[in-house]
Amino acid sequence: MAKKSAIEKNKKRMKLAAKYAAKRDQLKALAKDLSLSPEERFNARLKLAELPRNSAPTRIRLRCELSGRPRGNYRKFRLSRIALRDLASSGQIPGMVKSSW
Repeated sequence: MAKKSAIEKNKKRMKLAAKYAAKRDQLKALAKDLSLSPEERFNARLKLAELPRNSAPTRIRLRCELSGRPRGNYRKFRLSRIALRDLASSGQIPGMVKSSW
């Protein structure tokens, strides 16, 4: 199990990213708009830089929903490889069978 503080920090980043997503998209669109003057585009980039760093979606870490493990995750299931194997072996995931030959 991962540290509770790391899991909570990641949850805080998710909330911030959701809160500032619309504002961030709007400022990025203004910064890329070539029809605006260079000063307006520069001001949009300055405002974008003033937003909290943890509100950027790239700072969110993919963690296992069960254990909080940061590595070896399957995006489709949002589970780590260990948790996925345990659930599949116990028959908790429909259609998934442990291979044997």
